[in-house]
Amino acid sequence: MAGRVPSLLVLLLVFPSGCLAFRSPLSVFKRFKETTRPLSNECLGTTRPVIPIDSSDFALDIRMPGVTPKQSDTYFCMSMRLPVDEEAFVIDFKPQASMDTVHHMLLFGCNMPSSTGSYWFCDEGTCTDKANILYAWARNAPPTRLPKGVGFRVGGETGSKYFVLQVHYGDISAFRDNHKDCSGVSLHLTRLPQPLIAGMYLLMSVDTVIPAGEKVVNSDISCHYKNYPMHVFAYRVHTHHLGKVVSGYRVRNGQWTLIGRQSPQLPQAFYPVENPVDVSFGDLLAARCVFTGEGRTEATHIGGTSSDEMCNLYIMYYMEAKHAVSFMTCTQNVAPDTFRTIPPEANIPIPVKSDIVMMHEHHKETEYKDKIPLLQQPKREEEEVLDQGDFYSLLSKLLGEREDVVHVHKYNPTEKAESESDLVAEIANVVQKKDLGRSDAREGAEHERGDAILVRDRIHKFHRLVSTLRPPESRVFSLQQPPSGEGTWEPEHTGDFHMEEALDWPGVYLLPGQVSGVALDPKNNLVIFHRGDRVWAINSFDSKFVYQQRGLGPIEEDTILVIDPNNAAVLQSSGKNLFYLPHGLSIDKDGNYWVTDVALHQVFKLDPNNKEGPILILGRSMQPGSDQNHFCQPTDVAVDPGTGAIYVSDGYCNSRIVQFSPSGKFITQWGEESSGSSPQPGQFSVPHSLALVPHLDQLCVADRENGRIQCFKTDTKEFVREIKHSLFGRNVFAISYIPGLLFAVNGKPHFGNQEPIQGFVMNFSNGEIIDVFRPVRKHFDMPHDIVASEDGTVYIGDAHANTVWKFTLTEKMEHRSVKKAGIEVQEIKGKGSKGLNLGNFFASRKGYSRKGFDRLSTEGSDQEKEEDDCSESEEEYSAPLPAPVPSSS
Repeated sequence: MAGRVPSLLVLLLVFPSGCLAFRSPLSVFKRFKETTRPLSNECLGTTRPVIPIDSSDFALDIRMPGVTPKQSDTYFCMSMRLPVDEEAFVIDFKPQASMDTVHHMLLFGCNMPSSTGSYWFCDEGTCTDKANILYAWARNAPPTRLPKGVGFRVGGETGSKYFVLQVHYGDISAFRDNHKDCSGVSLHLTRLPQPLIAGMYLLMSVDTVIPAGEKVVNSDISCHYKNYPMHVFAYRVHTHHLGKVVSGYRVRNGQWTLIGRQSPQLPQAFYPVENPVDVSFGDLLAARCVFTGEGRTEATHIGGTSSDEMCNLYIMYYMEAKHAVSFMTCTQNVAPDTFRTIPPEANIPIPVKSDIVMMHEHHKETEYKDKIPLLQQPKREEEEVLDQGDFYSLLSKLLGEREDVVHVHKYNPTEKAESESDLVAEIANVVQKKDLGRSDAREGAEHERGDAILVRDRIHKFHRLVSTLRPPESRVFSLQQPPSGEGTWEPEHTGDFHMEEALDWPGVYLLPGQVSGVALDPKNNLVIFHRGDRVWAINSFDSKFVYQQRGLGPIEEDTILVIDPNNAAVLQSSGKNLFYLPHGLSIDKDGNYWVTDVALHQVFKLDPNNKEGPILILGRSMQPGSDQNHFCQPTDVAVDPGTGAIYVSDGYCNSRIVQFSPSGKFITQWGEESSGSSPQPGQFSVPHSLALVPHLDQLCVADRENGRIQCFKTDTKEFVREIKHSLFGRNVFAISYIPGLLFAVNGKPHFGNQEPIQGFVMNFSNGEIIDVFRPVRKHFDMPHDIVASEDGTVYIGDAHANTVWKFTLTEKMEHRSVKKAGIEVQEIKGKGSKGLNLGNFFASRKGYSRKGFDRLSTEGSDQEKEEDDCSESEEEYSAPLPAPVPSSS
């Protein structure tokens, strides 16, 4: 690789003479030529983004396309597609930036950027999928060179398809002349396979608070390493102005081995480790940032502006290609007691000459600059060891500058892995981007959003992010077995947990058609029933519920997908040319699929291994009705595992439950349409979803438009009870049962209602809500079906977002209260505590700041949905339901 570097430098130091376009005759770069964007003529750099070096190597010049930030702490992003389809390897980085204009740069790899524009404000996000940090630069750091035989893998089947450059413009005083900036980074890539694959391990604090005037504040991070061996060869530290020293270690058998130790006030380059450090399964990775609050008049928090702080340690490593992991993270302190034996050097400042200290900080920093003394060279015999103090993980500053009410979270030490790579890449974006409130800097790039919406959305999303950082090991809830011979028994949930989105699960990006049904087969694979290119629109049915788009024919693609629950790979597909408007899906104990089609007004039993068609059909094709042989838009099916009895919820235009024998013979029906505001037991307004409770011989029904769950005895059809909560709002769309627990999702709130769309976990024995949950990636629009496995994994399919989310159980954290500004946050313990939702607590408070905690993306904003709703499908508007008209699904 050393031989390639001079050539790269010569090729990159070329002045522009025209627009950014590639004229190479090499066919491999043909596609890229069509997608390039022109650079400003004021920019210095190459005239071509792709530069061939030899038959296997090429260079990429990734630059901002001539931008002029209008406000300090602006974050701009731009993307560049990898110009080759096959696998390639990044083997060298060269920064093209100056600290006079740029605070820092991050380079991400991903499969789809958040925008296709020439550049965008990074508060829109960097990537829509998993984002891996490939490179970071700040403070005039020199180029980073990888060891020979080591490269970052991109392209091919598994590597990133896009590079996304994020540039933080801290102080914009350098742009008083309105010049255009083209800062960026140049990459050297090769298509020759590299035996060792590089990756990045990020240790980052997300919750440190530095009290005003405090001389020394330690921020500690630690996680157990649970992967194949990695070999550390470089490190980089990052804080803002208050950071004095950052140190990273591997701890093995109580012995601390230094990875790297550096002042964050020096050029923030990747420095080579002094001695090779290998990290193996079970080792502890630990980092400490030492800050001072002297000179500050207010507490300083982790955030995205220059007057906020950060505590980041980037570890660059390599692994054998067959075991390579590109990005790993740690944002917790799982072993706080271990820091009692941290080497004293971790608290000794590193001397920095005054001419090296960063010249351009945020304009507010100048107020503190003269008040903080420059670091002095410590004396060898009289080295001052700073007070280590006690470490607590302060969650965040969620109120205003002075009303700094905080929660103190104390995580239980664990022995499990704490790597949430794709999440923390997104959190890195959150805490390193500009304040969303500064909409005046957008200059038409995005319409102004209401502050109230932004703040509420940001608080809720940040709460969900923080909760996902808890240790994942206490995932199994306690279910005591009944004493033998004591008859029926309902297990009591006694564990403490919280449902969180599985952020490493890629199934959220499957994007099939409208997802109407989800279920689990006997192998615990996820099965999805979707509508392909069909939507339920306002004109899909006439006034007599006859389907009006019959001429389109059945859906020509496979509507049933079998999905690997771990990696979301499609294992099997079926259902082509069978259905017109899919709706419900359930799977019996033998693995047979039971589906409903609201256009056909039929129920089908399918053998997934039989390609010859349905093995049982109930109802008459395209004929709505209400007798024993007809359905009217049936919604769901449940099959009793003991008796084989078939239960059908029917449906949108019939308000009944119909029972059939295992062979499909009509047995009985019950239920009637509800009227008025106080529906009686056994009355329904769209019975939408069914859940059997076999050991209690009960069938529960999601009575959708009545916003409740009704349960009945399967033998006598006797009403047992109603489960109804104000948090449901006006709708309960779907339910799923596992021993001891009932899961549910509600629907969009009607006008004047405030209940958000979310998932619910209930103790089945008493009906009480134990937990509520929502996704982090994307947002619920119309969650249409839900299914839970006995290990507590939950899948939710959305008919409008065309998405399936996976949620898993995580252990609840302990809390203790801290009284600040006269407000006390109470201690929170025990299962089902409503205080866990910080968003609910702070949503009613005024004056809190959004600094440093912008939303992950704008996909979930309320404002966007309001502007979008004209494009939504009108499914289920056709049913003649009592006012208000139910939302489409």
